[in-house]
Amino acid sequence: MFAALVFLALTAHAAHLRSNVSYADVRAAGTRSLYQADPQCQCVANNPNWKKTERTEPKCIFIDLGAADGNTFSKFLEDDYGSVKGCPSGKWEAFLLEANPQFTKELNALQENFPGQVHSLAEHAAFSCEGTTSFFIDKDATHNHWGSSMMSDAPDAVKSGDVKVTVPMINVVQLIAENVRPDDWVMLKVDIEGAEYNLIPCLAEFADAGLVDRMYLEEHWWFPSITEAAKSALAKGKQQLQQKHVDIPAYYSHT
Repeated sequence: MFAALVFLALTAHAAHLRSNVSYADVRAAGTRSLYQADPQCQCVANNPNWKKTERTEPKCIFIDLGAADGNTFSKFLEDDYGSVKGCPSGKWEAFLLEANPQFTKELNALQENFPGQVHSLAEHAAFSCEGTTSFFIDKDATHNHWGSSMMSDAPDAVKSGDVKVTVPMINVVQLIAENVRPDDWVMLKVDIEGAEYNLIPCLAEFADAGLVDRMYLEEHWWFPSITEAAKSALAKGKQQLQQKHVDIPAYYSHT
């Protein structure tokens, strides 16, 4: 089994915030309300109409939510998440989700370079149901636009002046249900700038959530609209996932 995963040189919830804005900027954003695209959908954690994969051999499955330009995927290929050669059957697939259209060219190029292995889901937002959403762009290229978010009060997006696009949302639970076999080794990276507070409690309700072997989750607890209730729901969701044997190591990404 692909169990010898090497944890990235990451510090979970470092004392500093991964943001380009000051504390004053965060406080100023506190009067703004959460905006998630008029989500006209609710958590869909189970659906008998979802079709399971017909793939006949196990693989490593790397699902990158908040893939940016593929920088974390590059780390996967460099064995920072464990030896790729150690994948079941020696094979892997990667699903790269990224809502920011500034990265579409790079992600589509990766799909072309790795046909049948990389699936570019550019200009799609990771969520717990299907629909459309406004997505707010962090225009600062210094840190690779890392503060772009579905949330209107995301500090870096606020500083960028409410530049937004409209993109479709993908139900991540369905993506897992339809593309994963029980004998796969599944790594789920979640760096989606606040939307994790919707996704993780929903994923915990998925009957087959144990298909995920390891989840790398970055929590954006400092966003002004993240309530104590939302934090509690996320913590409960993580606990439920761990009870289903999902490994959740401490994680913090500097990209």
